[in-house]
Amino acid sequence: MVLKLQRPSKTSRTSSNPPSTDKKERREQAKPGGAKPGHEGHSRSLHENPDEVVDHRPETCPQCHSHLDGGLPGEVVGEYDEIEIPPIAPFVRRHRRLCVRCPHCSCPVNAPLPEAASGSPFGPRLHGLVLYLKTFQAISFARLEGMLVDLFGVKLSQGALANMLKRSHVPFSARKKDIIEELRRADRVSSDETGIRIEGLNGYHWVFMSDRAIVHEAQLSRAAKVVRDVMGDRRPKLWLSDGYSAQQGHGQHHQTCLAHLARDIAYAVEASDNMVPLRLKLWLDKVFALARTLPSFAASTVKTKKRELENGLADILASKPTCEIAETVRAKLARASPRLLTFLDFPGEIEITNNACERALRPAVIQRKVTNGFRSMWAAEGDCAVRTVVDTEKLSGQNPFHTILAAIA
Repeated sequence: MVLKLQRPSKTSRTSSNPPSTDKKERREQAKPGGAKPGHEGHSRSLHENPDEVVDHRPETCPQCHSHLDGGLPGEVVGEYDEIEIPPIAPFVRRHRRLCVRCPHCSCPVNAPLPEAASGSPFGPRLHGLVLYLKTFQAISFARLEGMLVDLFGVKLSQGALANMLKRSHVPFSARKKDIIEELRRADRVSSDETGIRIEGLNGYHWVFMSDRAIVHEAQLSRAAKVVRDVMGDRRPKLWLSDGYSAQQGHGQHHQTCLAHLARDIAYAVEASDNMVPLRLKLWLDKVFALARTLPSFAASTVKTKKRELENGLADILASKPTCEIAETVRAKLARASPRLLTFLDFPGEIEITNNACERALRPAVIQRKVTNGFRSMWAAEGDCAVRTVVDTEKLSGQNPFHTILAAIA
């Protein structure tokens, strides 16, 4: 216990802890903020299509104090934009059914029931705004209720907001099925998961990525069955994930994320005096350097370098450190060794880190920290359906809010 208490604390560089948990440096040792010397400044570019152009003309000559007529030709010497948001007020359209008496038989005839009377009284833009703020800006129900009143003059109870979200999730759930089929057709898939709270229970937010599809999945399980349910019988050519056992064995070839291992090794270097973690760090530095320059090498050179790396790793793993921390990281590298250099067999086809999945999960992690999870399973599933559609459309450069509006409308 004393030895464990004496170990250095884990940071964002040596673990999966977020940078916000790192201890700040002392002020006298901290780097100065602001732009670095020699940095070229940038300013906001002018809007392409301004709604109004106002010309400002001089009225008096500063030399002879003569009056300058407004009809004199002028030259533009400077342009500046003034950006303002117009006052926002809800647009309310009232539908009235009229009854007309037939002039021939004196029978009263009622107009057919309008669509607005049977559906939601809220339009698609209001639906889209609520869904965007709740899903992608992590606004809680209470804050969202107040925001709609203060900014837009729309009064909605939290129950009405929940019903609106539930209705809005329907088109996204249907579109998600098509995206899952697109994912199953991919040759390269990466995956990751993070913890969430669902109905007061510990659940997991999974993400699966290919070049053309991103699928989010909310489950109470962290088992490999989740992967099999999403992928079906499909086994892609290449699979990228961290070292978690449930993520293994789903592709024909597997690449383990080297960034996760680099953090573990960095902590072992700090906490242990044994040489094994340092040797592993130097070996991993060679792997990262090779990955950066891989396109410039011929196939025969790549094979030679892979053989050298495999021999070097085998020599390191053959040692038996007595330090507990060094042995732990050595054993982790030993278990993952068959999947560390897969990228060399398929140059340019697969990444060596799973950072893309980490970035796709980050908004969900932020929402979890702000709202503390989901009160119901339908909310978690709907949230994942919305993220699936929006993130997939973002691959082709689509705006998230416009994607939401198109799906709802």
